[in-house]
This record gives sequence, structure tokens and C-alpha cells, in this order.
Amino acid sequence: MAIATFGAGCFWGVEETFRITEGVTDTAVGYMGGQTDNPTYKDVCTDATGHAEVVQVTYDPAVVSFDALVDIFFDNHNPTEWNRQGPDVGTQYRSVVFYEDDAQKEIATEKKKELAASGRFKRDIVTLIEPVQTFWVAEEYHQQYLAKRGMTSCHI
Repeated sequence: MAIATFGAGCFWGVEETFRITEGVTDTAVGYMGGQTDNPTYKDVCTDATGHAEVVQVTYDPAVVSFDALVDIFFDNHNPTEWNRQGPDVGTQYRSVVFYEDDAQKEIATEKKKELAASGRFKRDIVTLIEPVQTFWVAEEYHQQYLAKRGMTSCHI
């Protein structure tokens, strides 16, 4: 198994999109990229901790590649919005790939370049590509939030 961590706005829809992806064996929502230890949702929502809302994806690379997961990430949010997604505004909603190793960094960087060159978006791709940091698991009520409410066909 391997791990990938993505931030693409509110983590509820992001998690659901990855959770239903073939080859993904587990998902967890949480916080990464900030300076506060063990942050709560309330802390992160102040926009003062520096954390992004993220989804940590555990996947079987024999079934789904990191490359494919990055495509799903870019296909399911707007990577041109700086520190926001739709109505959600703040650094916690930034577009970011947290890479586990040099291979993930290279793939994410190349995918970002390809997307920028594709002409799909009129604005610059602002997705950050950063080394993985401590993953702080979000409160239980956030885990599989949409699935628990029967909203499994939602996409980010």
C-alpha cells in the first residue's frame, strides 16, 4: 500500500471522490501543513494555524497509480483559485499536493506543468507541491461525512 495526501478545498467532497476510486483502500480527512500541533477543526477554521484541510489516501499502486490519483485531484477542483474553493475562503482551502517522496514530487510537478500548458484554464495553476508533514486526523464526525449522509454521488 502507498499513501497520497491532497488538499482541494473542503475535505468532505474530496474524500468522497477518492473513497469511491478503485484501488483506494482507505481515506481519512485531517489537517496538514501548519504550525499548530493537534489542531481542531475550530482551530483550522480561524485561518491562523496554517493547516490545509486534506485527505490522506491509502491506495494499492498495483490497481491505481499515483499518477492517476493526481489526475483525479486536478479534475475535481479548481486549481486556479488561491486559498479558496468556491464559497470557501482561507488558507485551509488551498490547492496542494503533499508528496511522500521524490517520485511523487516529480509526478505532481509534471502534471501541474501539463495542466498549465493544456489551455484548460485561463488563469495560472496555483496548486502548491510541498513535502508531507505531520497528518493530524480530523474529528470523527468529519470522516466519510458525505457517505454517512447518503451523499455518495457528490463530486468536488
